[in-house]
Amino acid sequence: MPVIFSTELDLETLQAGDFRVVTKSGQIGTMHCASVLPATDPGELRTVLLIGNFGSVSEDPPVAVEVIGHLYSIDGTLDFRGATVAVTSLEDGPSMIFAEVVEDWTLIGNLGPRRTRGSLCPSDNIVQAIRVTWAGGVTLANGKEPGDVERDLYRITVASEDGSQRILTPAALADLGDGDNNHMLCLDTKDRPISVSFPAGILTDPNDDLNPETSVFLTKPN
Repeated sequence: MPVIFSTELDLETLQAGDFRVVTKSGQIGTMHCASVLPATDPGELRTVLLIGNFGSVSEDPPVAVEVIGHLYSIDGTLDFRGATVAVTSLEDGPSMIFAEVVEDWTLIGNLGPRRTRGSLCPSDNIVQAIRVTWAGGVTLANGKEPGDVERDLYRITVASEDGSQRILTPAALADLGDGDNNHMLCLDTKDRPISVSFPAGILTDPNDDLNPETSVFLTKPN
């Protein structure tokens, strides 16, 4: 079960005992481990994969995840202890839940464990990039990575210096091939990104559920 946080996490404070999964009947699931793999590129340390026995999907499904330990943000300013989130139903397809402009986009694919590095944005004509985080790992229905067809389905609303807005598609799609829940949208414009959308029925999660129509506003930089 992937759990996505509002910030990156201090991995020194992450352990399986920080989490409690509650089922519909009120039972507490059995937690085996918690890991950020495979989302380990710079900026991705916000997705925690919980592994354990969290109830029966048909008879007693999980309904809530609670943080019961002291789990801190990467800058140490937030303690997530006491945070609670509802569990998305297993049959629901993946949605985008976070997007941000990436300052270190030229490094993505060069840092982190080699086995979990995603592909890079092209170096020619790309001037900025957006990271979009999905609720879980996404691929095409045949299990392959998205390509140019899927890149062209992303819609990004951007604002120019005079305040006018327009909609464009990414010049390239990157951060692929690493099995995580992030895509990098590579842009050839310096116009300020506002939001990202993607149509329904294209990408699937590991349970083979197709994504709904989904959109997300970009998180404003601090």
